[in-house]
Amino acid sequence: MKIEARIFDLVMAFSFLMAVVYGYWTHLDTGAVEPTGTVALALTGGLALIVGTYFRFVARRIEVRPEDNPDADIADGAGELGFFSPGSYWPIGLAAAAATAGIAVAFWHVWLLVIGIVLVLIMVGGLVFEYHTGPGHD
Repeated sequence: MKIEARIFDLVMAFSFLMAVVYGYWTHLDTGAVEPTGTVALALTGGLALIVGTYFRFVARRIEVRPEDNPDADIADGAGELGFFSPGSYWPIGLAAAAATAGIAVAFWHVWLLVIGIVLVLIMVGGLVFEYHTGPGHD
């Protein structure tokens, strides 16, 4: 997690620096600081600060991963990474439902947004509980 924290630290520093540069340049050009871009860049830096801080917090509490060890070999990262369903159709449905909700927001059709949100919840539930057979079933 240390590498991820460093990446977000770089994004944070870049965003805050660019917010200052952008505010300065717009002040030179127009005589006033353009608030929308300056605030957007500052908020981007703040969000990167939050995520980077979280990654540093987590990195202290987990064991060192091969990605964080400079002396690690490629073989250190070998092994099972998790279970990934080879034939699940739920992600396709989830993408379609999210696209429907996104289009509904873009055109602000509330009726379509309600349908899209319901579809997203159904698809997320199906994806999460795809392999759940209930208690007592083997």
